[in-house]
Formats: sequence, C-alpha cells, structure tokens
Amino acid sequence: MSLKRFQRGAVVAATLVIAAALVAGCGKSGSDDNSSSSGDTSGPKVGLVTDVGGLNDHSFNFLANEGFKKAKKDLGATGSVIESKSDSDYTKNLGSQVQSGADLVVGIGFLMGDAIKSAAEKAPDTDFAIVDFTYADDNGDWTATDNVAGILFKEQEAGYLAGVLAGAVEQDGSIERLNDKKVVSAVGGQKIPPVDKYIAGFKAGVMSQCKDCEVLVDYSQDFVDQAKCQDRANKQISKGSDIVFQVAGQCGLGALDAAKTKGVWGIGVDADQAYLGDHILTSAMKNVDEAVFQMIQSVKDDDFPGGETSVFGLEQNGVDVGEIASPAQQYADLVEKARQGILDGTIEVPETV
Repeated sequence: MSLKRFQRGAVVAATLVIAAALVAGCGKSGSDDNSSSSGDTSGPKVGLVTDVGGLNDHSFNFLANEGFKKAKKDLGATGSVIESKSDSDYTKNLGSQVQSGADLVVGIGFLMGDAIKSAAEKAPDTDFAIVDFTYADDNGDWTATDNVAGILFKEQEAGYLAGVLAGAVEQDGSIERLNDKKVVSAVGGQKIPPVDKYIAGFKAGVMSQCKDCEVLVDYSQDFVDQAKCQDRANKQISKGSDIVFQVAGQCGLGALDAAKTKGVWGIGVDADQAYLGDHILTSAMKNVDEAVFQMIQSVKDDDFPGGETSVFGLEQNGVDVGEIASPAQQYADLVEKARQGILDGTIEVPETV
C-alpha cells in the first residue's frame, strides 16, 4: 500500500459521519458496505458515482458497477457506489466519496466532466477517473490536474459494426420484422460526443451495405425517461423505420420497447441487451466494466495514469457487438469482415454525425 493511500485511510473514521450525511442528502447508495466479496481488503478503496441513469440503466452505469464488483472479487477492492438523482448531485456525491477516504473516485459519464475536474482540484491526494470524458484540448494539452484520468471509447467502431448488420439486413430484406421501406433509425439521449460517435459509426455502417437506405436520427434530450425515447422511436417507426438503434441509456429501453410492440427490430447499446427479447437484432457494446476494472488495477499497482486519457477500441477489446439474432446470423461474416477492416486500417470510421 502506498504512503498516500495509508495517510488517507487514517482519516476515514473521522469523516464517515460527514459522508453518510452527504449521501443521504444527494443520492442513494448502492453497494456501500466497503467490503470485498473475496474477503481480501488489500486493494484500493473505490468510490463510484453514477450519472442520473443509475444502476438500473442496464447500460454503462450498470457495467461500471460490474467492473467494480470484479475488482472487489479479484483485487480486494473495497468502497461504495452512490447513484445520482440529478445533475446537481454530482459535486456533492463526489465530495462524499472523497470524504469517505476513497483512494480512487470514478465518475460515470460525460456530463460529470466539470464536477470531476473541480473535485480533483480540491482533493489533490485522491485519484479520479471519469468515463466518457477527456481533459485533453485540441492540442493534446491536459487541462485538469494530474490526479485525474480520462476513459474514452471508440463507440464509432461498435456503432459501425451494428450498422453493417442493419444495412445488410435492410439491403437483403428477406428476414422477418422488415417492411418494404429501406429506413432505419437511431434514438440518442443528449447530443454529446459518446452518443454521436455511436450514431456516426452506425450511419456509416448502414450506408456501407445499403446505399439507398435512409437513417433517421432523433434525440430525446434525456437518459432516464423511457416514455420520451419510446415516443421518438414510435415516430421513427411511423416513418418506415424497421430497425431502431437506442443510444440513450435507461431512456433508450423505451425505444427498444417500442420496437418490440410495433414488431420491428431494435439494437441495444453499451451492454449486450439481447436478454430483452428476440426483437434485439444485436447490441453496440462498450466494455465499461473492463475499463473501470483496469483503472482500479492501476491504483493497486501504483501505476495510475493521471494526466492521461485511456482509449478503448476494438484493438483494446473495449468495444464490440453483442449476440446477433438468429434470423440475421447469415450476415455475421459481413460483420466480421468489417471488424477486420477496422483493425487493419482499411476502414476508417467517422466520429461525428
């Protein structure tokens, strides 16, 4: 254990009451028992803070917690999770985790960027990591303190693979749930880089297989309210879309429900959402669990990449597609060909819509 970690651990008892009060006031605690599932507590203490989507988003907040659970089991990590109820909770929840004596505080989501930067400036002896955000400017200069690490994903690569499958399905038109129009769609949450990278890749993948296809794009401006995404998807389906790609976390589950109800295909996001039913064509995945696990591992190994951004793409096993529905298995080879093209550089995937 590093000296810095030891010193922080010594003040935990004095701050637990403060932390508990803050948690009660600004979010709900998830796995807050500070224990390691293996009984080994030699690993770092971790404070995870979700965005408003919460652990029930079946998406990237859920996956981040899965990575934390794995670190508890394999690395002897301890700590807790606080679920944010609103954007205004981020600063207080991050502060609560600092005061609890966490060695590493992990913020989940692009929208937490400013709050993480501010918290890191106020707590220079704590390490911070943020999923879906970088503090490197256009010139590559780091604009935050060196106790912060960014975690980014090449969502466009996963989106492209899902788009290749969708485009091939549309071009052929022979499987169930399709209509006679070549229209697919995407429902995003807010128009932020991680969302748009998925959609940009998806659109490019569709067009690579179906030149005549139309790709409808809409944003719910929400990552929680499923009714909003369901409404957007229903409007897209009314315009002919028979494959709906959700890129909106918990809200996006509403879009997939619309696809199921209307008898068309849905494409999941972040996690493999095939468990939702046989209407899921595939899912565009990013392995947030593995990235969070690796970040916790770096703290345990005293090799934390502060002042840097770790980027996870196909090459780093950071993104992929999930299970392909049985009727579309005939197009799996096209997806694999696209994967190899991205890996060998013959396919360049756009990042912007």
